[in-house]
Amino acid sequence: MTKQFIYQVVLAGAMVWGLTSCTKDLDRTPITEATSASVYKDFSNYKAILAKLYGGFSVTGQVGPTGSPDISGIDEGTSSYIRGYYQMQELPTDEAVIGWNDGTLQDFHQMDWTPDDNFINAMFARLFYQIAQCNEFIRQTSDDKLSSNGIAEKDRETAHTFRAEARFLRALSYYHAMDLFGSVPFVTDSNEVAYYYPNQISRTDLFSYIERELLAIEGEMAEARANEYGRADKACVWGLLAKLYLNAEVYTGTARYTDAVTYSAKVINSGYTLANSYANMFKADNNVTSESELMLTANFDGARTQTYGGTTYLIHAAVGGSMNAAEFGVNSGWGGLRTTSAFVALFSDITGATDKRAMFYTAGQNREIADLGTFTDGYAITKWSNKTSKNTDGSNSTFVDTDFPLMRLAEMHLTYAEAVLRGGTGGSTNQAVTYINDLRQRAYGNTSGNITAAQLNLRFILDERGRELYWEGHRRTDLIRYGLFTGAAYVWPFKGGVAAGAAVGDFRTVYPIPTTARVANPNLKQNDGY
Repeated sequence: MTKQFIYQVVLAGAMVWGLTSCTKDLDRTPITEATSASVYKDFSNYKAILAKLYGGFSVTGQVGPTGSPDISGIDEGTSSYIRGYYQMQELPTDEAVIGWNDGTLQDFHQMDWTPDDNFINAMFARLFYQIAQCNEFIRQTSDDKLSSNGIAEKDRETAHTFRAEARFLRALSYYHAMDLFGSVPFVTDSNEVAYYYPNQISRTDLFSYIERELLAIEGEMAEARANEYGRADKACVWGLLAKLYLNAEVYTGTARYTDAVTYSAKVINSGYTLANSYANMFKADNNVTSESELMLTANFDGARTQTYGGTTYLIHAAVGGSMNAAEFGVNSGWGGLRTTSAFVALFSDITGATDKRAMFYTAGQNREIADLGTFTDGYAITKWSNKTSKNTDGSNSTFVDTDFPLMRLAEMHLTYAEAVLRGGTGGSTNQAVTYINDLRQRAYGNTSGNITAAQLNLRFILDERGRELYWEGHRRTDLIRYGLFTGAAYVWPFKGGVAAGAAVGDFRTVYPIPTTARVANPNLKQNDGY
């Protein structure tokens, strides 16, 4: 399979449809160059428009890396979905620090962000821009609209599948919004396309909505591994449900660990298989070498999906000091991203000789961080690369070819094990140990890293999630679920703005609703503590 489907986002760029003003508060650049009335009368356009929805995770505008952004008021590369999500999920944790202090960027480390933070506002805007586009596609693919637009009966079933995928993508963005912000503005395809003030939905109610949506579309999605690479299938629905249920106690106050066991097991048994190589999952040809594990990806191509966000950011920003950018398939390093000594300590052997997931660059780097702005303070991470599995360069040395996994099978192995340990029924500790050892055998290349049931506990799972999933946008959510994100039970360098680390208030388990959003929409209430 190829990335051809996602490439169609380029074609869709010239025919984006009218958007509902889903938040009224977002400074979004108008992008409508053709109306829904004309675009949706030709069924040959539908797949390209769907590609634009998927492309929302990858691209930032209509003409490439700069020039016609979806979101104005911030550097276009910074407005990238994946770049923004990474920064909000990783920079406030033990997994990542950044040397730049563009605007308020280092406030993420110090955990003293405010509602006026431009990076938080950009992610908020990106989420609801994505949701708005999904809403319009879903509106235009209802049975009534298909009939009024003259879409032939032979194309209706395909249209229904496209519509289910759009509902999944909307649910995914609402999941991210719920996780990051808690209670957010709420608009669906049933709302009028107009300029108005959306109401705010509670986190608990949004959880229920996402759950209902996913269960409703389950039967309409392609079977697991039957869709094109980069497009969601039934296993992705199960995977998002598993994530939802694993964190249900945080979101609603009610544990759903049995459901997390059920749906993670569905994914594990769906036909996806672990990729042979851990390192290859983060290289320029991961769409070829690792598609058996990568359930859902944000796809990138150096020629067709150029952006200064996404994996272009993750690769360039992680190269600095004495590192040779050419060894990562890029033409320069931006000297920004590194990690903390607390994360390094998760690995008993940091050389990668045993656990190959220990991908650190240490030459000329200090393990401890004295100055966040000094790239050589803190070990660098070499996980992401624009080299292929055969060590050839990606197609472009500035804009990379490496896809970003939004969901992969290994996460489901870890979800199953944690849910069982937290009391979920329908699984077993022995099976959980097997699933964890599957990951560790890949990492070690043999059984030397295997664990026993006696070694399997919740803290081990948290640490193993760090070792397996680092820099993929999971750590903040994981630390919150474990009650370790804000308080003094676990501190790491520069947590709370102190070199040794310090506790911060529990209200920071959610981000503030941006001031710009609340000024524009009087229906939005601020999260407690802000």
